[in-house]
Amino acid sequence: MFLKTFGTALGITVVGLILAFLYGGVVGLSVVVVLAVLEISLSFDNSVVNATVLDRMNEKWQRLFLTVGVLIAVFGMRLLFPVIIVCVTAKLSPVQAYLLAMDGGGVDTPGSYAHVLHEAHPAIAAFGGVFLLMLFLSYIFEEREITWLSWLERPLARAGKLDQLPVVVAGGALLLAANFLAPVGKPISVMVSGALGLIVFILVDGAGQMFSSGGDRNDGGLVKVAGKAAFMLFLYLEVLDATFSFDGVIGAFAISSDPVVIGIGLGIGAMYIRSMTVFLVRKGTLNEYVYLEHGAQWAIGALAVLLLASIKYEVPQLLTGTVGVGFIGVAFLSSIIRNRRKGKESPDVIVPGAESAAV
Repeated sequence: MFLKTFGTALGITVVGLILAFLYGGVVGLSVVVVLAVLEISLSFDNSVVNATVLDRMNEKWQRLFLTVGVLIAVFGMRLLFPVIIVCVTAKLSPVQAYLLAMDGGGVDTPGSYAHVLHEAHPAIAAFGGVFLLMLFLSYIFEEREITWLSWLERPLARAGKLDQLPVVVAGGALLLAANFLAPVGKPISVMVSGALGLIVFILVDGAGQMFSSGGDRNDGGLVKVAGKAAFMLFLYLEVLDATFSFDGVIGAFAISSDPVVIGIGLGIGAMYIRSMTVFLVRKGTLNEYVYLEHGAQWAIGALAVLLLASIKYEVPQLLTGTVGVGFIGVAFLSSIIRNRRKGKESPDVIVPGAESAAV
């Protein structure tokens, strides 16, 4: 199971490290390792959330997520996305943006590739922050049978009966961010980017629900969607992955200004996140440790707040990664405690003259 799931990621790691060494020597190799670890730590909660969506797809679309989806994630987000941002922000052609990237230069060097991308961070953070906030709010305002932080989740679920409450809260957060966090001259760009994040979430999430009927059932009776429904879920996963990668792509330039090194490092990390997502689905981990999804969603909420705060303040990458891993770690331990308590409270006993029953 392990080699089948992580074999591709391990193979790409070897190839990536060799390319990094040939390109940048020992220094390039070491930076790639640091960036890969950074990407994994920042996006670990992404794998848990992705697994909840991927579990609804049939095996064909799960394979596409691990193959075609990886190409989009690595080449699209880790390599092409920064170039597109620089093209739009600095009004350059793709060729000029590429040449600017190869010229190097740090974040503090005016006119450099890293500096232009850093200047676009408020708009990027607004889009990603609002998108992730909508994801968190849509989850936390929904009533569910199992709750983790019951003292908080149950009142929020009752409040969620108010129609479109997630949109109201996310819209209010965007207004506050644009008015109090946006740099001078950028409130409009923050508002527009945040509004786009809101619109994209509503469109992708709504389309996924619209096509969610129909599909194939697995042995356990769970409906595995296919066709248009699976395609919309696939798009949803790609947008979600892109949003999670924003902070990693921007933060990577604090470690290296070389886009090739950044692309290799983040690409390796993205492969492990994808493989971890598939592993969680195939092992049924989310069904066994029921609070993991809750922890991941609270981590998303925290990341959304940190992204919006980063519009004005410098948010350490260590904090971003620690918060996500912390929520998931606590949720995992809570799931273990729940399972042990449930096992003790519900032992199988043989009742004379009757079938086995759980007390």
